[in-house]
Amino acid sequence: MQKLLHINADKCTGCLQCEMACSFENYGTFATAKSRIKVFNFHETGKKVPYTCTQCDEAWCLHACPVEAITVDKATGAKVVNEATCVGCKVCTIACPFGTINYVEETGKVQKCDLCGGDPACADACPTSAITFIDANWTGLGKMEAWANKLGNQPSAS
Repeated sequence: MQKLLHINADKCTGCLQCEMACSFENYGTFATAKSRIKVFNFHETGKKVPYTCTQCDEAWCLHACPVEAITVDKATGAKVVNEATCVGCKVCTIACPFGTINYVEETGKVQKCDLCGGDPACADACPTSAITFIDANWTGLGKMEAWANKLGNQPSAS
């Protein structure tokens, strides 16, 4: 069963534990600049929103790569960058409409979330469960029902 990262921005406190865990998992150092997940700070509202690759079905990055350096991990469904194949042309960064693929100047390659091979460090590290790793087939029905109930969703009178 495939899983995906689910982000609930309402629970994010901006602690950056997700960024720290990601950089440590992938580079062995606590450096938020090297993280594949970022926490965007909306200064006007004080809202913090984590964002990373959504592993979208369309996979514009994968289709745009001229050397086929991005492939699908069959076990996790993650679109993964093969650094040995990547030539650092950055075409994938242009193709991604979400801006979640980044060029790493030190390596001359790109990086993006690979779901840590099926055990995402960011989700494990998040103290508020703003980031969770859930079944990809989750439809959000419970969330829709809760919202409908807030709006006065009642059984109809027959």
